[in-house]
Amino acid sequence: MMSAEEDFKQVGAELADLGVRTSRMMGSPALKDQAGKVFASLQRDGAMVFRLVRDTPEHTAALQLAGASLFDPLGQGRAIKDWVVVPHSSAEKWTDLAEAALSRPR
Repeated sequence: MMSAEEDFKQVGAELADLGVRTSRMMGSPALKDQAGKVFASLQRDGAMVFRLVRDTPEHTAALQLAGASLFDPLGQGRAIKDWVVVPHSSAEKWTDLAEAALSRPR
């Protein structure tokens, strides 16, 4: 089994043909689109967070994964509703979720 960091790097490599590059956002590894906008990021706890846009099928499906939740960066009950945190236990879904996040207009 790969570490969360290794799984994150693999997602970035799989999406490189789409112009995705690996970067950093607030100290965390992040994936950026061709315009330089972050659409996914690896969290310190090994979960990955994706900008999936609320009320889309991908957003709904991601929230149904075990341990998934809306992203609350400060842990103060103020979730960013377009972003979904997906634990490393669902890493096999990360590439599909990253592709969905990349394809959504910002």
